[in-house]
Order: sequence, then C-alpha cells, then structure tokens
Amino acid sequence: MIILRHCESEFNRLYTLTGRDPGVADPCLSAQGREHARRLVHELAGEHITRILVSPFTRALETAAPIAKALGITPEITPLVRERGIYSCDEGSPASALCSAWPRLDFAGLDEIWWSDLPESDRHLQSRVQRFRSFMAAQPASGETLVVSHWWFLLGLCGDSLENGDWRHEHL
Repeated sequence: MIILRHCESEFNRLYTLTGRDPGVADPCLSAQGREHARRLVHELAGEHITRILVSPFTRALETAAPIAKALGITPEITPLVRERGIYSCDEGSPASALCSAWPRLDFAGLDEIWWSDLPESDRHLQSRVQRFRSFMAAQPASGETLVVSHWWFLLGLCGDSLENGDWRHEHL
C-alpha cells in the first residue's frame, strides 16, 4: 500500500507559528496544503492506484480529493485510519455535516460522532493500527491502495514520522 499523511492543515499552520494548540476542530487544509494536494496528483501518477482509503477528517478528505478526481476513484471512508485523539483538531465533524459537505462520498457506515475520545490511549491507538493491518492483509490489491491518514496513526503503522504531504510504500 501507499501511505500518505494529509497535507498542511490550518491547525498545522497555526501550531507551527505559535507552538500552541490553536483550538481548531476538524480543520481544512491551508492554502499551502491545498496546493500541495494538487501537486500530489502528479507525484502519484505512476503508482497504479486503484483504491483510496481515507480518514473522515476534513484535512484528509481534502488531500485525497484531487488525487481521486484525477484517477476517477471514489475514496472509501475509513475511520480506523483517523488521527489519535490528542489536540483540538482531532475532534471531527459529525457524520451528517460530512454528508452535506461531501455528497458524493458514502458516510453511511460512520457513527454521527466517530472520532476518538480526547485523549486517546496508546493502547487504543495500537488496537486500531492492528485492526487496520489485519484488514489490509486480507485485501487482494493492497499494493494498489492509497491510504490517506494522519501523523500519529501512520507513526503507529510504520514507525516513522511523516511530514504533511509525505508518502511512501508500506509493506505489511
């Protein structure tokens, strides 16, 4: 599979400026993040992606959108790959609000309040990572799957810190 950390969000931009949690729930991408997401279309063009699994957070959805559009793929909402509940940005938007904002995506399997409690324990995060590993191991075309996720989740999955918009191949 290919793992991708979402591009820079407004939370990331403000946190970098101040070093403090800016109190922004479910932030959208910053202008720089939106531009980076558009560039990813070209970076990932030769990777033979046939499936996109995406976290329900807005910043992940906005990162996946231009890639999905270019490839003619409808992203699959995958709450297992959501961010660890630590900061204000880790409070999501209710499923009903996401349905309104993203009418072409299927949020039917998402609880209205789907994000993790704050703070989410290491044990709970690692449990999600292991469930996702098992899920992906059972997928026939996992090597053609793009997973758009978040720093803490990807750290638990691959053991490395990915910067905003970084991607790489990850073998289970």
